[in-house]
Amino acid sequence: METKSSRGDVKDLSLAKDGINLIRWAAREMPVIGLIRERFSRERPFEGLRISGCLHITTETANLALALKDGGAEVAMCASNPLSTQDAVAAALVSEYGIPTFAIKGEDNETYYRHIHSALDHNPNMTLDDGADLVTAIHKERQDLIDGVIGGAEETTTGVVRLRAMAEDGQLKYPIIAVNEADTKHFFDNRYGTGQSTLDGITRATNIMWAGRRVVVFAYGWCGRGVAMRARGMGAHVTVIEVDPVKALEAIMDGFTVMPSVEAARTGEVFITVTGGFKAIGQQHLDAMRDGAILCNSGHFNVEIDIPALAAMSKEKSQIRPFVDEYVLKDGRRIYLLADGRLINLSAAEGHPSSVMDMSFANQALSAEYVVKNRDSLSPGVYPVPRDTDMEVGRLKLRSMGIEIDTLSSEQQRYLESWEEGT
Repeated sequence: METKSSRGDVKDLSLAKDGINLIRWAAREMPVIGLIRERFSRERPFEGLRISGCLHITTETANLALALKDGGAEVAMCASNPLSTQDAVAAALVSEYGIPTFAIKGEDNETYYRHIHSALDHNPNMTLDDGADLVTAIHKERQDLIDGVIGGAEETTTGVVRLRAMAEDGQLKYPIIAVNEADTKHFFDNRYGTGQSTLDGITRATNIMWAGRRVVVFAYGWCGRGVAMRARGMGAHVTVIEVDPVKALEAIMDGFTVMPSVEAARTGEVFITVTGGFKAIGQQHLDAMRDGAILCNSGHFNVEIDIPALAAMSKEKSQIRPFVDEYVLKDGRRIYLLADGRLINLSAAEGHPSSVMDMSFANQALSAEYVVKNRDSLSPGVYPVPRDTDMEVGRLKLRSMGIEIDTLSSEQQRYLESWEEGT
């Protein structure tokens, strides 16, 4: 049963009670957002502003949305991926917290983009994105909204790449903070969050044993590092595919096997793409794969695996488990595609642990506040998270863990800032 109104479009409002409990459970693991929410409640930095967010509608995102609302914002949300929505959370946001939310797990493409436009009907002064779909829709189809937007923030690598391309083409019309570039985001969310949640999603979908499994990880960025590290920790034999010679060298020195992708396709059993690119697994790889190969993606869009090529090579397709499609190729080989090539960690599991998203969404919240405070001085473009903000998120996280660290003395600081000292 879908529930649709001016306040949102969700699967079933009766799920709200479960959603409230899940949001509260996540809040236990998000002390930094909790501290920011308390301050926002007092200071109300977003008073009178409208914020639209195109993010994964999860328990962690809900806690971000509540912090923004308590900061005075009128918030509207939509999903940034058709399969990542937690329906109970979406219901709770609408019925319990009064945040218009447009998201249904498993929605088709038409519904997905309709939901984006529903969030834009909110006439936002700020946008929060995970993949840049919201800002792209504004620039392509809703240019009437641009004059009212003071800025935004972008959560993920793929979105930052899109936004920088827009900026280089002179097409980006308002400032965006690249939250993904914060150290307290990509060092932890991308590496530890993606590493754990990707393996969690694959395990839930397939129930495979990892020990002894031959795993091929496409790309060795921060997400790829995390996936490779966690797969090895589970006992898998991990091969890394790279096009960047420096990252390939790093993977070698981290103890992984590195080889050309087609060569790895011949022996791999589980293939995981985290490239942020296009057709990392193409027909030449599918031609080489052994019977029973498992394919999945943990990058933002479902274009990293050439699904049309896989379909064209097949004589039969059937779903044999939730999120597992069996493609029987014309030569009799079977290849298994997980979650239609979409984010496996959010489609078949619950995404990153709340404790790591605490830092990512703290950066989102503080970046939004930074945009508001500096609206008169920020011209259109892509900006890094201010270093002071990054460091503050780290300090707050350590404090929440009961960990103290040293600080430099004035003498030590003076030495580091001086050019006159030497041997």
